[in-house]
Amino acid sequence: MRNKLLACPVETTLLLINDRWKVLILRELLDGTKRFGELRKSIGTVSPKVLTSHLRSMEEDGLVDREIFAEVPPRVEYTLTELGNSLKPILDAMKVWGTDYQTKVNLELKEANEDQHTNEYKKELN
Repeated sequence: MRNKLLACPVETTLLLINDRWKVLILRELLDGTKRFGELRKSIGTVSPKVLTSHLRSMEEDGLVDREIFAEVPPRVEYTLTELGNSLKPILDAMKVWGTDYQTKVNLELKEANEDQHTNEYKKELN
């Protein structure tokens, strides 16, 4: 990633977190160190191959540290680096925006549903 820096800082940020899975990995690791299986369970439908690919990419970009323990079976833990943790305000802002958007859409759906019921009731009266 470091050899692909763009003039626009927003584009640079998007290059680092340009994928649904990367954002969800960040969200999960903001709570602390996790093993591969824990990440996979908490993220949901991501395949092991895709999760591994994104974790390696994020490690190369300096967002995630991977620690391998010499045990049988091998244990691998993932932790956000200081750079990875610096993305927390961005994810927090995304959460606030997403919550506001969900509230707005749910209100619009509720109002549309109420309007539909009102119109149906008026038709029944006629």
